[in-house]
Amino acid sequence: MSHILVVEDEPIIRSALRRLLERHQYQVSEAGAVHEAVEKHDLDQFDLIISDLRLPGEPGTELIRRAENTPVLIMTSYASLRSAVDSMKLGAVDYIAKPFDHEEMLQTVARIIEASQQRKQPAGEPVTAAGTTADGQTDNQDMGIIGASPAMLTLFKRIRKVAPTMSTVLIQGESGTGKELVARALHENSPRAHAPMISVNCAAIPETLIESELFGHEKGAFTGAVAGRTGLVEAANGGTLFLDEIGELPLEAQARLLRVLQESEIRRVGSVQSQKVDVRLVAATHRDLKALARQGLFREDLYYRLNVIELRLPPLRERGDDVMLIAEALLARIGHNMNTPTLHFSREAAESISHYQWPGNVRELENAIERAAILCDEDEISTDLLGIEPDIEQERTSHATTALESMRSPDTVSSEPAENLSLEDYFQHFVLEHQEHMTETELANKLGISRKCLWERRQRLGIPRKKTANS
Repeated sequence: MSHILVVEDEPIIRSALRRLLERHQYQVSEAGAVHEAVEKHDLDQFDLIISDLRLPGEPGTELIRRAENTPVLIMTSYASLRSAVDSMKLGAVDYIAKPFDHEEMLQTVARIIEASQQRKQPAGEPVTAAGTTADGQTDNQDMGIIGASPAMLTLFKRIRKVAPTMSTVLIQGESGTGKELVARALHENSPRAHAPMISVNCAAIPETLIESELFGHEKGAFTGAVAGRTGLVEAANGGTLFLDEIGELPLEAQARLLRVLQESEIRRVGSVQSQKVDVRLVAATHRDLKALARQGLFREDLYYRLNVIELRLPPLRERGDDVMLIAEALLARIGHNMNTPTLHFSREAAESISHYQWPGNVRELENAIERAAILCDEDEISTDLLGIEPDIEQERTSHATTALESMRSPDTVSSEPAENLSLEDYFQHFVLEHQEHMTETELANKLGISRKCLWERRQRLGIPRKKTANS
């Protein structure tokens, strides 16, 4: 069971973080300040220290010096982002913004502890959580990604060729495939590895704030701008800026980003002066940016600037035996964290994992395994505990039949020959043709699927929802 020290002077936040971590099988100790942490604990005995940046007395960054053998994760707010970046230069392993998302915190903690354990592992031992090959070799250990399928080996090769360059990279892949892991591999295998990598989810920031968050603003630039602020692009100066879900970036922000790529400079909101920045841009999306550009929803000139190098991250269903490699590695990590290292999959569970299509990709796989590990009363994990349906293909075929019959019905406008369309081609054609005059409920009923399934497929295929009077 991994042991984490939380250093936070706000008792409510400290207690909430402790409960979150303990629910996920971490052992947690607490301190309210740096001096208290040093006096009460041997800092080198922890697997991770999570510390607020601003503490009474010494700042949280002091723990980086005091705990040379333990990774330190800094918690900070966007308002003190520059200090967070500075703390990474001092040696913090990463930072996370407050108020933090629970899932983001857990993923960050798991990634840091896993990477730290790999570094401590004696040379020559097999690595279970980095990129492994089918024969157990660790040729892709520097990738930090599991994979031995031909598609992944090709991806690793391209990462190694692209990482040392300054070229902008566009990562294409479905949600949950691990696009941020690819971005981090590019950064950590580049000459910029010593500098910060700033990750931004463009879909998570309100449209009214995105320009200020990315490019910063001057005092008085707008109502509520009581002080100047450093933007995320500027904070990534000298390092890598990773823009996830870039297809969600508003057109106004796209124009500013284009200037960064063309001129290597930014201008804060409300400023008349520009300043140079040295940033390597890596972007990711699950949407078809070229199609969005044709619809006027994404700048065509920005698309071509982004798409200098394109890396495609295949979905889990296309990665063959990688599914079980990843599942076994996840189970080993989860079992270690829960102090149940003998957990294993039953033969039927392994077959179910191998044959399931995993529409949520690695994220869905990890959630299913974690849930099964928690609910398991014995050492063997059964199919029932995973909560997946091995016959998902039969369900999809049923949906396809319903959809094709719907297409042939008299009240359907489309005249496309259904026999020549795959299910996803049909879905895209039908939605684009009828979404202007049908509600989401009507579309879902015609397709023979639920509204939730309709939304998920829109996300996977990159089909934006049109706002209509009936919606």
